[in-house]
Formats: sequence, structure tokens, C-alpha cells
Amino acid sequence: MLKQIDRHLTAHNDIVLLVARLLIAALFLIAGYNAFKSLGPSIGYFGRLGIPMPQIMTPFVAGFEIVVGALVAIGLFTRPASLGLAILVVFAALIAHTNFADRAQEIQFWKNMAMTGGFLYVFCFGAGIYSLDRLRTRYR
Repeated sequence: MLKQIDRHLTAHNDIVLLVARLLIAALFLIAGYNAFKSLGPSIGYFGRLGIPMPQIMTPFVAGFEIVVGALVAIGLFTRPASLGLAILVVFAALIAHTNFADRAQEIQFWKNMAMTGGFLYVFCFGAGIYSLDRLRTRYR
């Protein structure tokens, strides 16, 4: 019976990969959009965190989140895009969420580590058949 269940679930792996990509990418599309929408406060936040050149880094990071998040969502260059977002999330955790005396910061740190795990999973297993990567490699 377990083999039947496993076979049935395995048949749906690519749909799950699509949903997972869309969910994890949505976070970065929204974050990037919101950073641009409130650029002044976002620059101030980056400055308070001690990030150098916040006037340049804030729009760069927001643009990176949108562009690379969109690549993950549509499944184009998914592996390098996932790795890029994993690296970004680790840096964000190490810069903004290391005050473990504050329970909220500790939760944010581990949320970032969980997202990193998700991106590493996508990096290892790729986008699945419901992706532009599939079309790109199919017609080479």
C-alpha cells in the first residue's frame, strides 16, 4: 500500500515543484515591490543596519529580488536564480536578524534559514517540467 501511495504522489512532483516555486518567489516579488514603493524608508532601514551606500544598495537589492524572484517563478535559469536568492537570504539573516535575545529576530533568522533550505532544494532538483527551463533545454 505504501508503494502505491508513493507512486501516486511521485506522479504529482512537478505540480508540487511549480506551486513551491510560485510560493517562495512571491515573497521576493512582493518584498522588492514594497521596497521600491517605500524607497525612502527602505533606504533608512538599510542605513540603520549599517549597509554601505544604502541609496545604491536598497534599489539594487529590491531589483534583484524582483528579477530573480520572477526567474524562479517562471522557472527560467532556476538553479542559478535559486542559489542567488539563497545567498541573499543568508546575508539578510546575518545582517538583520542576529539579536537572538529578541525572540522575533530569532524567528526571522530561522525563517530565513528555512527559505535558504527551500532554495537549495530547488537548486538541487531544478524547476520541473512546468518551467521555461524545460522548454529551453528541450529545444537545444
